[in-house]
Amino acid sequence: MRSVLKWAGVATGTIVALVVLALAAVYLVSSITLHRRYAVQVQPVAVPRDSAALARGEHIARLGCQDCHGPDLTGTTMIDQQPFAVLSAPNLTPAGVGAQLTDLDFVRAIRYGVAPDGRSLVVMPSSVYYFLRDADLAAVIAYVRSVAAATRPLKATSFGPISRLLLATGKLPVLQAELIDTTAPRSAPPQGATVEYGAYLARTGGCLECHGPGLSGGPIPGSPPNTPPAANLTREGVGRWTQDDFARAIRDGKRPDGSTLNPFMPYRTLRNLTDDEVAALWLYLQSVPPEPYGGR
Repeated sequence: MRSVLKWAGVATGTIVALVVLALAAVYLVSSITLHRRYAVQVQPVAVPRDSAALARGEHIARLGCQDCHGPDLTGTTMIDQQPFAVLSAPNLTPAGVGAQLTDLDFVRAIRYGVAPDGRSLVVMPSSVYYFLRDADLAAVIAYVRSVAAATRPLKATSFGPISRLLLATGKLPVLQAELIDTTAPRSAPPQGATVEYGAYLARTGGCLECHGPGLSGGPIPGSPPNTPPAANLTREGVGRWTQDDFARAIRDGKRPDGSTLNPFMPYRTLRNLTDDEVAALWLYLQSVPPEPYGGR
């Protein structure tokens, strides 16, 4: 009996040691991944300070930045789901990181997803904002520079065992610096109710990030487990919708049958779209080839 107990104890100790080693390896590899440095060639943009640029920057910020950083840009805790992760968007005002960042730092962060120390930003959708034309990017920076200093309590970003395991195994694509094709061209169509401008809005507004390059929807890669799948926005999915139906959906969160969209869909910020922008997006969606749901 003593022999059996002895070997049982040895086996248990071995298993515990292996588990500890595995956890240590996951922590080490994920930490190396998070602290990796990225060298990018950042081209400066001329940041204006005139009222028209500030208004344009505020409009773009209301459609994107405020969804994560909050209406006053003081930051929000976007994800608080341990043992997965806690992810907070930082305070961009002069009371937060805004006081530390130069205009070039903002360009590096927004367009390339890289912090001043060379580390990749996490979740920040720079793979979307990379395609902002220079004038729009400069306008955003000008607006962020203009907001008043303010603070709010924020939880510190931290990665739990689940997200660290996914990072260590390359199954959590949240490091923006690794997702951007810096050789991709950026288009700058004029503003207006056109297919071309609708394509620009869809790309820089994150539609393709959630609904897929082909806009056919499905599960969103790299998102938390409880994230709802994206809908099919091609004519296969919204073929019977009218432009008014589409406008109501993205502004009020209501489908044609009166049901409410999942609040993960950012209709609270998309309601800031102008009529021309809604029309441009609708024209673009109508131009996209119909695809079955889930093909992304």
